[in-house]
Amino acid sequence: MAARKEQNEPAAKASVNMDELRELIALLRDNGLAELELEREDFRVRLRREGANAQPSNVVADRPPVPNIDPVLRAPDGAARAASAPETKKAEEAQDLHIIPSPIVGTFYRSPSPSADPFVKIGSSVESDTVVCIIEAMKLMNEIQAEAAGEVVKIYVENGQPVEYGQPLFGIRS
Repeated sequence: MAARKEQNEPAAKASVNMDELRELIALLRDNGLAELELEREDFRVRLRREGANAQPSNVVADRPPVPNIDPVLRAPDGAARAASAPETKKAEEAQDLHIIPSPIVGTFYRSPSPSADPFVKIGSSVESDTVVCIIEAMKLMNEIQAEAAGEVVKIYVENGQPVEYGQPLFGIRS
């Protein structure tokens, strides 16, 4: 009878013990992760927090995830106020500017060729259809227009620098 019982039982599979499971849950909670997945030979566990504000993140098993902590939040009160003062000044200055954001991800170029003069400089007067720069994306050169009339008072990006979608490129004062 014992032989028959062994034949009907499924083979024992690898598993995770409760301490390991608690550690995984703590990793998920402490690092603000929305999802965590662990896979071994014959075992896989996926933990997911529903309704959490956390974004899904890839976790590498070899090293623990590094939490993203804003240094201003860790600074003493005086240091936090001092760090935020320049940001407040920049925001106040930018309120009266028309910001030209990058419409695509790519590489920012101020001129049509390396030997040519820049499209615009600080102090240049522009119209809404004036080309202010080129953004190279996937080997295509995309001309970016000012979309507002006024004077260029701020250039936020250096020539040849990569830019992201929505990143400020120029500030135009009407």
